[in-house]
Amino acid sequence: MRDRNDVTAGREIPEQRRILAVLVFSQILSGAGLAAGITVGALLAEEMLGSTGLAGVPSALFTAGAALGALGIGQICRRYGRRPGLALGYAVGALGSLGVVVAAAVGSAVLLFLALLVYGAGTSTGLMARYAGADLASPERRGRAVSTVLFATTLGAVVGPNLVTLTGEVAHSWGIPRLAGPFLLAVAAFGAAAVALAALLRPDPLRLAEKLAAAQEAVAAQEAVAAGSPAEDTADRPEPRLNRREVVIGTSVMVLTQLVMIAIMTMTPVHMQAHGHGTQAAGLVIALHVGAMFLPSPLTGLLVDRLGRRWIAGASGLTLAVAGLLAALAPPHSVPALATALVLLGIGWNFGLISGTAIVTDALPPARRASAQGLVDVGIALAGAAGGMSSGLVVVVGGYPTLALAGGVLALAVVPVVAWSVRRPAHTDTAPASSHAEPEPK
Repeated sequence: MRDRNDVTAGREIPEQRRILAVLVFSQILSGAGLAAGITVGALLAEEMLGSTGLAGVPSALFTAGAALGALGIGQICRRYGRRPGLALGYAVGALGSLGVVVAAAVGSAVLLFLALLVYGAGTSTGLMARYAGADLASPERRGRAVSTVLFATTLGAVVGPNLVTLTGEVAHSWGIPRLAGPFLLAVAAFGAAAVALAALLRPDPLRLAEKLAAAQEAVAAQEAVAAGSPAEDTADRPEPRLNRREVVIGTSVMVLTQLVMIAIMTMTPVHMQAHGHGTQAAGLVIALHVGAMFLPSPLTGLLVDRLGRRWIAGASGLTLAVAGLLAALAPPHSVPALATALVLLGIGWNFGLISGTAIVTDALPPARRASAQGLVDVGIALAGAAGGMSSGLVVVVGGYPTLALAGGVLALAVVPVVAWSVRRPAHTDTAPASSHAEPEPK
């Protein structure tokens, strides 16, 4: 029989290693699909609509679609488990990618916008997979579990933007606009990820986590009764009770970092093209940015587990602020300068996402995770939609430097949010948090 303390004592259970392996495989596949919209979405809209002011619409649409996808996937995961929820999300993402290709082929802006909404479900699935990696992880390893899943996205996400020219040529040979080429890759990438998860993600991590938590509660109650204490007075629980304040803190960190990252990232290819750079240069910068979003994940996860969630969350705000300042000051003709700013932008986002995810997951018992995490990612996606929608308008009115500088200043709001979380005592709904919760930094 499995030791009931395996999860809480920092030891990995065998199922966790298999689940992480399957998630890593699916994330490698889906990363290329994620990169399509980031790299050419704004350029495709600008080409089809003939307006820079509307170039941020694709980012807003597929992040709005991600909000709807996160809500739906969260509910499916709550009822049926992670496997059907994630597999269906990627299948819908593949369908949306195909819709973008068809819209570009027939020149329909309406169909493009509808397809981008559907495509967003695939992007939300890629991020929600990180929760599946954390379901069976002990609190001491939760940051590293999340980071492992995110790191796996690196290969596809970095390779994808560098295939812009190749996929564009393939699309052109089929009579489809070149900028729709990366979405052809997304169809195959998301579709393959859906099949892999449906076939291989067994046992379901969320269902197993719920069973383990119920068994641990039952054993703890029996031990309390045997010791002569009422079961409900037992404070040493293997998982924390729902801590609403911590959920708000973690969500706020992820929402702010997502808004700033999406806004600056979306308009960088448009800014570069306006100053004479080709799609290959823009693809390189975005590839470096996406690599920075995911490549530091193992180190970030280790820092989150060792130094604490809040310290890394604070570092995310400072890193994004520096990124915004560098992007604002970067000479528009300098690819290295813009690439440096976008790399820092990706690192700051990585810090915020992993630390915020760990904070939120720590605060949720298994039975309430899926639906609550879906709602959290709805907020993140809506923040991205707001950043994408407003970015083009800000650039038209004040220019790219104004957008970058404003984003950097907004990112600094993460620091007081984290400081507030340190000063105020935690409050849980029903019982004290687990003894394995992160200690407050001094």
